[in-house]
Amino acid sequence: MIPKTLREFSDSDVSFLVETVDPRLAARLETIRGDASILEGMLEHENERLFKRIMLMPEEEFLTRISPRLLFEIVLRRAAEELKTQTYTLERTVSQDIPVFDASRVTEFTARKVVLPYLADMLASFTRVESFTIPVKVRRGMWRRIRFNDMDIDSLSRFCQAVDREHRFGFYKRMADVCLFIPGIFPEYVYSDYCYPSGALRPQLAGRVRRSAEDYEEEGRILYRLAAEQSEARTAGLEEALWLLHQHFDLARKPLQYASQHWLRFSKRRLFG
Repeated sequence: MIPKTLREFSDSDVSFLVETVDPRLAARLETIRGDASILEGMLEHENERLFKRIMLMPEEEFLTRISPRLLFEIVLRRAAEELKTQTYTLERTVSQDIPVFDASRVTEFTARKVVLPYLADMLASFTRVESFTIPVKVRRGMWRRIRFNDMDIDSLSRFCQAVDREHRFGFYKRMADVCLFIPGIFPEYVYSDYCYPSGALRPQLAGRVRRSAEDYEEEGRILYRLAAEQSEARTAGLEEALWLLHQHFDLARKPLQYASQHWLRFSKRRLFG
């Protein structure tokens, strides 16, 4: 099944794909724009050509020429292709990178049709981070204002607990995505936030949970399961992707870390604010 997200590329994205793959197809632009299978074919079979064009573009140009959604899908597909040639991936620790012989499992995981489109959507969502303050009824006649940031697990969790269970899907999914995004794209932050270069733990700050890479993974797996169990997951067509991320959270980090290390290192703070 072609992931629904492929239908969400902008007109500028479709034009970019056509120009890069074969400019002669410009006469069929309207047909291509409405055919998800053609777009999927371009992304899958012409990834090397698309990736090379992005890498040759000035940063200012690719940030305005195409959507973050398309940028991340092309980059993640390239990461998945290169990981096919590896025998191991690198797992970061406080002081060094250690080899983990799981590259074949990563390749098998990213080959699932729903995985890379979901990860690309997830990365695109983190280019827009927002804060909210919402009144929540504590008891009859009493309300409390809760502030949360949609990239802060702790504030999201507090708000999630304040809403009815049937309305928690978006919070479960977002918290799970944060648990995957931070160690995937900013692994250096995880270790610097959790402990000193010596390996000694940093002090626990009041009102803030200190998380290790293992903590992010444990919480992320649980939250993806909770999200997958909600009826909204089926309605949104995300049930399969969410279950896969619950089951293979450790593998989902690998293309993110590879892309972060090799191509996004110098632009990720700008991409993700």
